[in-house]
Parts: sequence; C-alpha cells; structure tokens
Amino acid sequence: MESPVQLLNVLEWAYSDVQRARRAGGPAATALQDLTVVVLSPHDPMTRGQLRRMAELARDEGVIVRWEDARGGAGAPIKTIGGLRGPLRRAARIVIGDPFSRYVQLLLTLTRAKDLVVVDDGTATMEFISQLAKGEPLVRWHRRGSHGPRDLVFAPVSATARRRLTPGDKRRVEVFSSMPVEPPAGVTITANDFAWTRSRFGPPRLTGGTDLVGTSLVETGVVDLERYLEAVGSLTRAHGATRYFAHRRESTEKLSRIAHEVGLEIVRPDLPLELIARRGPIGHTIVSFPSTVVHTLPLALVGTGVEVAVCDVDPAWLTSNASPRAQGFLSGVTGTARDVRRLNSGPTAGSPPPRDAAPPRDPAPPANPGPPAAPVAAS
Repeated sequence: MESPVQLLNVLEWAYSDVQRARRAGGPAATALQDLTVVVLSPHDPMTRGQLRRMAELARDEGVIVRWEDARGGAGAPIKTIGGLRGPLRRAARIVIGDPFSRYVQLLLTLTRAKDLVVVDDGTATMEFISQLAKGEPLVRWHRRGSHGPRDLVFAPVSATARRRLTPGDKRRVEVFSSMPVEPPAGVTITANDFAWTRSRFGPPRLTGGTDLVGTSLVETGVVDLERYLEAVGSLTRAHGATRYFAHRRESTEKLSRIAHEVGLEIVRPDLPLELIARRGPIGHTIVSFPSTVVHTLPLALVGTGVEVAVCDVDPAWLTSNASPRAQGFLSGVTGTARDVRRLNSGPTAGSPPPRDAAPPRDPAPPANPGPPAAPVAAS
C-alpha cells in the first residue's frame, strides 16, 4: 500500500472477505490477524502522516503492518525489494492498491501467487479496468503518454506486471471496488460498501452547514489554478460553505489563498475523508469536484441524512498541458456517481452568486445539529 485510501480499502476488503466466508458457512478466507500489510512509504509528509494513522487503526484490528521507507535514499529500493522477495514468493495471495505504481509493478514481477486482488485506489480503478479490458498499457489518465527514456527502460517490467494482472487458467484476479466498473472477462468484481467503516465509526453529528472537499487537479496539472479558485469562491457563495477539507496533495500556497481570498476554514484531515466524515462532525451537505469521494461518501454515510453534491469541471478550466482524456474521464466520474446531486460548474469570479442547480432531494433537518466543528488535527 502507498496511500491512506489504499490501506483503508485493504481493511474493507479483509473485513468483507471474512463476512463472505461466514455467510457461506466455511472458515474465514482471510482473517485480519493473518494479514500482513506492507506500506511503501512516500515522500509527501501529509500522505505519510495519514498512512501512520491508518497503520495504527490496522494494528488495532490485529493486522501486521510492515513499514518500509521505500524511498528513503539511493539504496532504499534495493533494500526494500530484497527484503520483500522471500515473502512475495511464498505468498499464495497478493493484494495491491495501485496497479499503475512502478514500485508495485516491479514487486509484482517477483510473485508467484495465483490469487491477485486489486483494492480501490479511487477513480484510478475505473481507468485500470478500462485499460485491462482493452489490452492497453497501464498509464494514468492524467498523463499525456509514456514515451520518455525512463518509460522505455521500464516498459518490460510494466508489461510483465500487466500479464500478472490478467486472469488465466491458473491465475485468479479480483477487483474490490466501490467504483461503477464493468468487469473484463475472467475478472471478479467485489463491491466495496464500506461495511468496516460503518461498523467502527459513527453515525456522525451533523453541523447543519456545508463543507467543500478539495482536489489535487491543480497540482496534477489538469485544472488552472485561477479558474479553480474562482470555482471554489462561487460554490462557497452559492451554498454557504464554511469549511474546506484539503486533499493531502494540495499545496500550502493554494490552501493559503483559499483561506484568505475565499474565507474558508482549511481542514487538513489526519485520515481519509470517509473516516473523518463518518466520525463527524460533518456538514449536512458535502460539495465536491469530480473525485473518488462522490462515489465513496454516499456509501460510508448511508442513512445519516448527509447529502453529497458534485460540481462538474468546466472544459474552460483545463490547462493546455491537460491530457486529451481528462475531460472525458472527469465527466465519467461525475456521470456515474450514484446518490449524489449534480451541480453546474457555475460562473467565474465577478458574476452574480449562482443559485443551486436544483433543490435537495427529500430535504430533511439535520440530525443532532450543532455549532460548526473544530478543525481536525493535522497529521
């Protein structure tokens, strides 16, 4: 695992696996105490902080967590790969979080496991399934291509990893996902309904207000910074938002501008938003741009009275460096979201404050309303 969401979803998968085995009347296929999670720690301090908090939760469940400083220096990759070679060759089942990761692809070439599971890494899972079905190389949706020197050198490793992720007579491949995906031939899709999260946390206290959820689309070069700030301002005015839940990859400079120019309280969560929202307090309405949370939050918050709304990305917001696939992919993320309210992308700064695209469905007063929540402790 390389991200907090991946670690959350491997806990969800293991919990689901145990529940399925119990319903079938047989022994648990994967008891949580038999699971070893290898964390390939990234450089980003926010991601590392959230991963450490998720690792604590995993250990509380009885999971063995092996923390690898996989990027801690020139010799770190060799040390990590050497230390994992034996366990990977012995394991009968391998669970991965990011099939696009070069690190993960390299480790996949070492395994002989006949049972492979891919747990959700957010909306990237949708692109993985699409590329797997079409027999295409594994390339992230926001990248323009893979023709650089490093890509060419790594191409044989990537091709081998892709073959490992293709089901066959002697290889089972499962994708555990909350995304709306159609399984390619031979791939088993298991629905992730966040049963572990709902069993451990909540229901949350609702503030009665509106919270915005941030995105790293600016940081990945897809959306223009100024356009994004204008959109955040429009949504804030339209919906009376008071808090902005930052994505772990958002830059400090951008968040500072949102706080000072828009006036939102910046919250840097110490856990994935699905857990933060489930623990509460959380707004009665959550507004997001196209991202994983428009698919996951309705599942994690089912029955709580929280409404999730998604704001489309206007094509005019895209940068000149954005991948040609960007607009179609983002539209697909929004269009396939279930149990959310769709909002127009809205006017730019300087225009009159917009009105909601439509009134909330089945409006209801917030349960246990209270004052605005205090900021979540930063990691």
